[in-house]
Amino acid sequence: MNIHIRQAIAAVTAAAAATIAFPAAAAYPERPVRLVVGFPPGGAADILGRIAAQQLSERIGQQVVVDNRGGAGGLIATEIAAKANSDGYTLLFSSIPHVINPHLYKKVSYDAIRDFTPVVQFVAVPLMLAAGPSLPAKNVKELIDYAKANPGKINYGSAGSGSSSHLAVELFKSMAAIRMEHIPYKGTGPLITDMLGGQIGVTIASAVPLTPQVRSGKLRGLAVTGPKRSAAFPELPAIAETVPGYEVVNWFGIFAPAGTPMDIVKRVNADLNTALKNPELVKRLNAQGADAVGGSAEAFTRVVKADFAKWAKVVKDSGAKVE
Repeated sequence: MNIHIRQAIAAVTAAAAATIAFPAAAAYPERPVRLVVGFPPGGAADILGRIAAQQLSERIGQQVVVDNRGGAGGLIATEIAAKANSDGYTLLFSSIPHVINPHLYKKVSYDAIRDFTPVVQFVAVPLMLAAGPSLPAKNVKELIDYAKANPGKINYGSAGSGSSSHLAVELFKSMAAIRMEHIPYKGTGPLITDMLGGQIGVTIASAVPLTPQVRSGKLRGLAVTGPKRSAAFPELPAIAETVPGYEVVNWFGIFAPAGTPMDIVKRVNADLNTALKNPELVKRLNAQGADAVGGSAEAFTRVVKADFAKWAKVVKDSGAKVE
């Protein structure tokens, strides 16, 4: 057989084999995609998850359905996603609890690092220290002084045991040497309702759901948790200005079950990076108190691994545990 004919046949055969080898990635997506969110409607994860779902849906040409599975600080949703098929049709929208829960709970049925592929960091969100009408403190120093004068009499709420808001307050309590009683909720939405009603005095929670209440004057923003003041809230000091060394910054991003084809991971990553370059979306996220991030899947993986180690130490030092 002529060598040129043999080469032509080999090229056609290789192309056909490549097409057969990656049918799922090439066809993706052929049906709606489920985005599992570990907190109920009204909280930061839900608000930002729905924005991410909308942006992804517009670019992949299929509906991205948000599936709220609240409870256990995001643990329930993470377990669901870990057991899902690694075909790209179930994705997880998660945040810092993803790397906190394995250190906080005695029994976790998944490995936060091994069982997931980080796809893209969607945003970074500073947490906010906010007070309700039942608490007289108007700044961080006044809060600390009031707590020391009334040990254990302040109820603080969190978005759930093991959530970033829970451990953020535990870290604050430890560093400020104060006592406050923890009241866990299934998300920030119901927590805010009770803060407005006077049952909860203070919280550290995502700035996203707190922003409308703080800007309307119904709740008082006392500080942000980043190492410095936030561009979204320049009027609020950082807690670190009163408690040196205090720092908590939350991230929200998309994960896929381990084993999801890299073509799909790269497709979702590229589509959301394109979305995050849109000035209108950036403005919309900033209005929610969130900063657009994006970047490669590898960059997000580094963030996840670094925070896994960081929060292991925070949990150990605070003594926080959830049965």
